[in-house]
Amino acid sequence: MLEADDLALERGGRQLFSAISLRVNAGELVQIEGANGAGKTSLLRILAGLSRYGFSGQVRRRAPQLFLGHHSAVKGLLTPRENLAWHVSGEAGNSGAEIDQALAAVGLYGYEDVPSHTLSAGQHRRVNLARLYLSRAPLWLLDEPFTAIDRVGVTALETRLAEHLGEGGAVLLTSHQTVAVPHPLRSLDLATGLLT
Repeated sequence: MLEADDLALERGGRQLFSAISLRVNAGELVQIEGANGAGKTSLLRILAGLSRYGFSGQVRRRAPQLFLGHHSAVKGLLTPRENLAWHVSGEAGNSGAEIDQALAAVGLYGYEDVPSHTLSAGQHRRVNLARLYLSRAPLWLLDEPFTAIDRVGVTALETRLAEHLGEGGAVLLTSHQTVAVPHPLRSLDLATGLLT
């Protein structure tokens, strides 16, 4: 679903990473690992085609993708329902019932119509993660998806990732925690460039 060859990125006169090559196939989860400032988010944005920085190497995406960034892209003046309708409008015509089901799946039942600026940081994150229940893209690129969610939310997210992988999807993510899914889990170490 995704191939990258010999990726390298220098920023501010500092080499963040080099010689990064990987293949992500259907049913696989690849976790990008590295210290803070190692370039995990920069690599993920390169792989998503969203990088603002010049880099060397090649990326080939062979499947439609969904990208969720580290910061929740939730508009405070919109309700959770309106945020999701706006986000998914370019990908598919999800019904109000589907959006409500996605919000319920992430524990936001009853919050569908409140202004999002009244929600906590964790609830903002859950609004963003509800997109995982609406997306039909087979390739998911997720930047720190476990940030600001509680243990119940972590378990629900791991279950959703496992469902997506079981349906033939693929996931590439950054996270500082171990991800528990019953599917092939590989790690890409930015310091060494090794994919294991």
